[in-house]
Amino acid sequence: MAAALPRRRLLGYGIGSVGTGVFSAVPGLLLLYYLTDVLGVSAALAGVVLVVPKAWDVLLNPIVGAASDREAVRTGRRTRLLLLGAVTLPLLFAAMFAVPVESPGFAAAWAGIMFLLAASAFACFQVPYVALPAEISAEPSERGRAMAWRVVCLTLGILVAGGLAPALADAGGGGRAGYALMGAVVGLAMGAAMIASTLANRWIPSRPGPRPLGLVAALRTARGNRPFFMLLGAYVTSTLAVAIMLAGAPYVATYRLDDYGLTSAMFVCMVGPSAFAVPLWHRLSRRYGEVACYLAGLVLFAAAAAALYPVITTVAGVLALSALIGVCYAAVQLLPLALLPETVHADTGRTGHAQSGAFTGLWTAAETGALALGPGIFALILAVSSFHSSDFDTPVIQPGSALTGLTAGFTLVPAVLLLLSIPLLLAYRRLAAAHRSIEEPQRHAV
Repeated sequence: MAAALPRRRLLGYGIGSVGTGVFSAVPGLLLLYYLTDVLGVSAALAGVVLVVPKAWDVLLNPIVGAASDREAVRTGRRTRLLLLGAVTLPLLFAAMFAVPVESPGFAAAWAGIMFLLAASAFACFQVPYVALPAEISAEPSERGRAMAWRVVCLTLGILVAGGLAPALADAGGGGRAGYALMGAVVGLAMGAAMIASTLANRWIPSRPGPRPLGLVAALRTARGNRPFFMLLGAYVTSTLAVAIMLAGAPYVATYRLDDYGLTSAMFVCMVGPSAFAVPLWHRLSRRYGEVACYLAGLVLFAAAAAALYPVITTVAGVLALSALIGVCYAAVQLLPLALLPETVHADTGRTGHAQSGAFTGLWTAAETGALALGPGIFALILAVSSFHSSDFDTPVIQPGSALTGLTAGFTLVPAVLLLLSIPLLLAYRRLAAAHRSIEEPQRHAV
């Protein structure tokens, strides 16, 4: 039995998620609102700006995954790609919120290009980073501990960034200067966490297989892992629901609660409880199983999202239900990520390659696509419901159709998506059980 991982190594791994949490949360929370209500970009064009860079990233992530596996075979580490992403992402993040010209067309182009470059840098860090838990220990329990630390740090990063970023923008005047200040400060914090984690994780040995696989060969090898793809489908669908809610939060605060400053309060209430709920879900999953707890979290999350619709103009009701959503959010983050390393390890006997980079390249590509598509879907809802964009100095009154659209987009649409992820998770449970029933006799025969 492998020795227990010391807390300093668990923290060294987990702290990287503070940085990834920042980049996952802030653009999804604020970039759409920054474009439509600060720079005056139309909702339809803003949606394109958000989706296109991430669509490129969906293509890039598997390439980075295969490159990470090749680096691991050659050097026994994944450090170089991690460091490249950690150093470049903060600069590009700050530039994304520092548009130098007032023209809405130029602003859309600038933000889109910077977002594309930032998403590429993020892939260089995120893909090898997510591959590390499968290699951090030979013991499933230790891999589970590492994942729990990661999710706690991820939640803290999302919480701090999501609570701090709107407040920083507001403190800087709420306009272009405020968002530029926010981008610089938050980018600096993000970079510090990612660089620290890169340096702390150099001890983790990475050995994905006897030889490096090319991209096509890696994807062909991964294709036969059906439980992985069912788990991925469930995770992506719930991540899409979360992304839509993040994009909608500033609009709900501004147009339904009449106070943009409540964006931070909503975010803290939504994410804050999840930091404390992670240990609870971890203990429950050890007793009742990850899949059963994941299902419970999805059902409760969907019910809370739908319950927001009738109370959307009540501050107390919105904040209370946001706190309940935070508890459920911990489950839909922790439990699929806890199942992922075991799904990768279970495939090693079939393929002869523990190709963590290839699997996590696919995983992060799909996750990235969902995080991008969420704001894009919310932007489409705004456009269809006749939402009127404006710059920061000339606010407008929204028509009733826009208020109905943004309310439904924030509540009912995510609830439906969360329910749609349940059949995929049930399929994963069935396929994983069938795989174990095949593997067990082979293990005893050996």
